[in-house]
Amino acid sequence: MLFMLTNRTRAGLGAAQYEELATLAKAFYASIPADVKIRGEWAAVDRTHNITLLEAPDIDTVRRIQAPFEPFTETAIVPVVAIAGWSAN
Repeated sequence: MLFMLTNRTRAGLGAAQYEELATLAKAFYASIPADVKIRGEWAAVDRTHNITLLEAPDIDTVRRIQAPFEPFTETAIVPVVAIAGWSAN
């Protein structure tokens, strides 16, 4: 299944919290679960949020891998399908 994740950094994080967030992100990218694939990533120019197109077996997997970031980000997870014009593929 495909999921669109929008992660917005929580307001008011201190330097230590940003450092912890960076450590979590580096650890995630170093060991992405085998059943999870990143299909694309984008960041807002102002760095306030990022968007990821993720392939995972189910939404529970996405919630599990997103959970460590919860103290630092507000995340919207939306299951999506590819479309061509007006029809879903």
